[in-house]
Amino acid sequence: MYIGAIDIGGTSIKTAISNEYGELKNPKAYPTEADKGGSHLMGKILMICEEMQVQENLDGIAISSAGQVDADTGTIIYATDTIPGYSGMNVCEQVSTKFNVPATMDNDVNCTALGEQWVGAARNVNDFLTVTLGTGIGGALFINGSLYRGTTFSGGEIGHMILHPGGKPCTCMQAGCYERYASSAALSATVQQQLGDMELPVFFERIRSGNAEAIVLFERWIDDLTTGLASLVLILNPSVVVIGGGISAQGELLKEAIQTSLETKLMPNHKKRADCRACGKRE
Repeated sequence: MYIGAIDIGGTSIKTAISNEYGELKNPKAYPTEADKGGSHLMGKILMICEEMQVQENLDGIAISSAGQVDADTGTIIYATDTIPGYSGMNVCEQVSTKFNVPATMDNDVNCTALGEQWVGAARNVNDFLTVTLGTGIGGALFINGSLYRGTTFSGGEIGHMILHPGGKPCTCMQAGCYERYASSAALSATVQQQLGDMELPVFFERIRSGNAEAIVLFERWIDDLTTGLASLVLILNPSVVVIGGGISAQGELLKEAIQTSLETKLMPNHKKRADCRACGKRE
């Protein structure tokens, strides 16, 4: 059995072909070109599916996407203006109609949590929180071994909880949202503003080499990140917090910084259960 897997993010679309054991082959990435809107994105999704069908005779197509997703119908309930015109689009219907195979779709962070519980950092864990750091911040919650989607498939929108009231404006029309300060995009913007044109991998190299200016920016970002995480851990009391997104490739440096800062903000009983883990890298 082969399933075409497509992950639609605000910056890039990542794809691979999976077998029934979660083993991936032919990984690829494409620019999302989110500013061109939902119709353009839908056309790109269909093109990608066609390419994968040429590579392998697919038995189905599984799609994860940014935004609030009706997992029953494969429809985008709501997406911010990051992808204009994406809200209301029935992605699965168009894919299954064109390629005559079953298609499923869920929120991207829900899919991350499902994957980590299946073959990753949360394997055999019944109660955990997944937090993905990217263009925004996404969240997904497992309770008693099951994914919690919420009444209208909108559970886990942690990126839009308010961290700094009256702060930076957000695409959701609020101000001071968590993701405006603690996403990897927020860190990248701060680095660009303070240190000039610099990619995050280079920034993290400076941290590892002991650069004082880089460390100050990193610690300020970690403080915002763990302030939000502390509220979530205190409310939800998960046994594991899984950190995902491309920035999780920083491994122990990131994990130790988060764990150390987070523990200073928790009550003793919560510290015992708040085990931070990074998503495993699987090709």
